[in-house]
Amino acid sequence: MRSVAFLTGSALAVSVLTGCSSEDEAGKPVAGQDIAPAARAAIADGGTLRWAVDAVPETLNTFQSDADATTTRVAQAVLPSMFRLDRNGRPERDPDFLESAKVVETEPKQIVLYKLNQQAVWSDGREVAAADFAAQWRALSGKDTAYWTARNAGYERIEKIERGANDLEVKVTFGRPYADWQSLFSPLYPKDVTGSPDSFNDGARRKLKVTAGPFTVKKVDSQDDEVTLTRNPRWWGSPAKLTEIVLAAVPRDKRAAALAAGTVDLAEIDPEAAGSITLAARAKATATLLQGAGGKKGADGETGAGEGKETGTGEDKETGAGADEETGADADEKAGAEQKERGASAKRRRQQAALQDFEVRKSLEPAYTQLALNGADGPLADERVRRAVARALDRGELAKLVLKPLGLPAVPVGSHLALAGQDAYADNSDALGGHNTAEAQALLADAGWMPGDPAKEKKKGEKAAGAESEKSGGPEKSEGSGKDENSGKDENSGKDENSGKDENSGKDGESGKDENSGKDGESGKDDKRSSGGDDKAHREAAREQKQNEQHKQYRQHEQHDQSGDAGEGSPHLAQDRKQYANELTQGTVPGAYAPKGTAAPAGAAAGPLAKDGKPLTLRFVLPSGPGSQSLWTVADRITRMLEKVGIRTEVTKVADESYFKDHIASGQYDLALYSWPASAFPATDARPIFAKPVPAADGSLNVEQNYTRVGTDQVDQLFDQAAATLDQDENRSLIRKADSRIWAAAGSIPLYQRPQLMAARKALVNAGAFGFQTPVYEDMGFLKNAAKMPSSSPSSGG
Repeated sequence: MRSVAFLTGSALAVSVLTGCSSEDEAGKPVAGQDIAPAARAAIADGGTLRWAVDAVPETLNTFQSDADATTTRVAQAVLPSMFRLDRNGRPERDPDFLESAKVVETEPKQIVLYKLNQQAVWSDGREVAAADFAAQWRALSGKDTAYWTARNAGYERIEKIERGANDLEVKVTFGRPYADWQSLFSPLYPKDVTGSPDSFNDGARRKLKVTAGPFTVKKVDSQDDEVTLTRNPRWWGSPAKLTEIVLAAVPRDKRAAALAAGTVDLAEIDPEAAGSITLAARAKATATLLQGAGGKKGADGETGAGEGKETGTGEDKETGAGADEETGADADEKAGAEQKERGASAKRRRQQAALQDFEVRKSLEPAYTQLALNGADGPLADERVRRAVARALDRGELAKLVLKPLGLPAVPVGSHLALAGQDAYADNSDALGGHNTAEAQALLADAGWMPGDPAKEKKKGEKAAGAESEKSGGPEKSEGSGKDENSGKDENSGKDENSGKDENSGKDGESGKDENSGKDGESGKDDKRSSGGDDKAHREAAREQKQNEQHKQYRQHEQHDQSGDAGEGSPHLAQDRKQYANELTQGTVPGAYAPKGTAAPAGAAAGPLAKDGKPLTLRFVLPSGPGSQSLWTVADRITRMLEKVGIRTEVTKVADESYFKDHIASGQYDLALYSWPASAFPATDARPIFAKPVPAADGSLNVEQNYTRVGTDQVDQLFDQAAATLDQDENRSLIRKADSRIWAAAGSIPLYQRPQLMAARKALVNAGAFGFQTPVYEDMGFLKNAAKMPSSSPSSGG
C-alpha cells in the first residue's frame, strides 16, 4: 500500500516541475509477458489446472474492503468486464461483452453509450442489460450507506443510467465530466447481487449463483482451501479449453514441494524455488548428454565416480586408527546418520526429477516497490531531510540488486503513477534529482544536521571531567588512571600502553597483562592461527578486534598530542599515522577515523549527524515473513547508502499480519518498503494514495491510502483536473505534472518493478507471467500429445 506525509513546502524552481515529457516516452513495457503462447488448435480439450494462490478469498465481491487478489482472479474468469488491460497496460474493449462504447456527448453533460454484444447472457439465461448497470451504479454511488463498499470512485459522478434505443444499449449520463469512465463496470455484477444491500453485503461473499464468463463458480471449499471454477455451459465466446480451474491455497514457502508432488501446475514462486527448478532442468540436460555419451551411470550421482563419495577412497577416511576408536554405540549412531542422509538425498533426487516437468516463466509485475518516508513527524517532517534520503539512494544499484540475478531488466521506475508502456508514463525523477551524496549532505547541513555523535560526546565529556577530577586530587578515577583496561600502568605514566613491544611486533601491542594479552588473538601468532587456520568466523572477529584496538591507540595518541602530553614529534603518533594511512588506503579499516588533514577515501561513510543533541536515526520497519528476503537485502543496501551521508537506521522486522495495520497505516515508522499496483486510470486510482491528508471531524487525520502523510494542494488539484479532462493528451500532461510534484515532495521513492516468477508445467500454455495483460482464461490449457501431461489432465485431446 502507499504512503504520504506533510510537505513543509520549500520553494522549487517551477521549470523543474512543469516540463512534461514527450508523448512517446511511454515506450514499451520493460519486460513482456511470458505465458508460452499457443494457438487454440494445439491445445487439448479438457483437463484441470491446479493454480496455487495465497488464500481462499473471504469475499467474492471485489468492491468490498476484504477483497484480495484471488477475489480479482475469480471475477476475471466468471464476470463481465467492459474493458480489460492489454499487454501494454492500456484499457481495451472486450468484444465478448461490448460491440462499442464511446462518449457521444460532452455538452451540456458527458454521455457514454454502451452497445452490448447481443449474445451476452447471464448463466441463468437472462441477457446482460441496462438494469445490471443501473443496480451497480446505485450500490456504488455512495448515496446509500446501507451498502458496505470499499470504493465508489467514478460511480459518484454518474447522474443517471437508462436504456438506449433498444435493450442492447445502455446510456450513462455523468453529472460531472469523468475522464476514466472506461474503469467503470469492470467487473459487472448481476442485479441479483447489487440490487439490495443484503445481497451485496452478504450474498456474494462465499458464492456467486449467477455469472457470465467462460467459467462459473462451482464451489468455495474453506475446509480444503480451494475454489473450483468449471466451464460455463451458457458461454457464448470461444469455449474454455480446460474443464476446471482449481485455485488452491498453498503457502509460498511450500510451493516448491507442492510442484514436485504434482499437486499444483502453476504457482507464483520466490527466487529460491525458481533456482531449484532451473537446477533441475540443468541436471536433466546434463544427464541427457551423459547418457548420449554412454555415461548414464556417471549421471546417476550414485554410481561410478559418485560412489567414491561413500565407498573406495571415501571409506578410507574412516578406516585405520579412526575406525579402531569407534565404539559399538558410535558405529550405530554413525550408521543411523548415514541412513538418514541417504534418505534425504533420495528425497532431493526425487524432488529434482519431478521439478524437471516445470519451467520458470518470468516477467515484471504491473506493480513497483518503493521506499516510503513518513513525513508526519520526526526528522522526515522536514522536506530537506526527505530529499537528502532520496538523493543518497542509487536507485539503479537497488534495481540491479533485485532484478539482475533473475535475468530481468534492471531499470529503475521513473514514475509514481504509471509504468513503462502505459500512456501516462514518463520518467519525472529529475524533479527530485538523482543519486548525489554531496547534494544529500548539503541538504542535511542546511536542515541543521551536523557531524557529531551525542553518545560519544557525552562519554568524552565524562572522561574529560574524570581526568580533571584526578588532576585536582578528587576521589574519582579517570579511565586512564589505576589499571586501565588497555595498559598495565596509567596511560600517562612511566610505561604507557604502547611501551615494550609496539602494535606491529610479535607480541601484543599492549604492555602488562591487559585484556588482549596472554593467548589473545592479537598476541604471539596472528589471528590466522585460530582453529588451525580453518575457523573463518574467529579470524574475522580477531581481525576486527585488532583493528578496533589499533584505532583506539591511534585516537588516544592523537589526544595526547593535542593536549601537549606528547610532542609533535611523538614516535607513537608518527608511527600510528603512517600505519593508518597505509591501512586506510588499502581499505582494511572500515569506518576508521582518518588523521587530521587526510582526505576521506572515495565512498567512505560520513560520520553520524546530530541536531540539538539528538542523533539522526530513522526507524526502518520491514515485514518478517519468509517471502521478504529481497526486501531485507534492499533495506540492508539502503542502510549502507544512508550511512555514507551520516544517517543511521534502526531496522525492525515485524509480523506480516501486523505490518500494514499496526505500522504503515498507523504511521509507526520512518522508512518502509512496500509495493503499489500500477493502474490504467491513475487520476482515479492513485489520487487517494497521494492526496493531502486532512483533519477529520473527530480530530484525527484522514490519510486515505497516503501512508507517508506527504501531500500538497497542488497535487490534489492536478488529479482533479485530470479526472475531469476528456482530452487524452491534456489528461496525460496533467498526470505527468502531478507525478513531477510528487517526486519533488519526496514522500515516496519508486525503486523497481516487482519481479514476477511463475513456475508452470511445461505442457501448460497461455498461462504464466502475464505482466500487464488480463489473463484469457478460455485459452489456457495443456498441449495435445505433450511428452508428459499432469495426472489430472488427459494425455490427448479432441
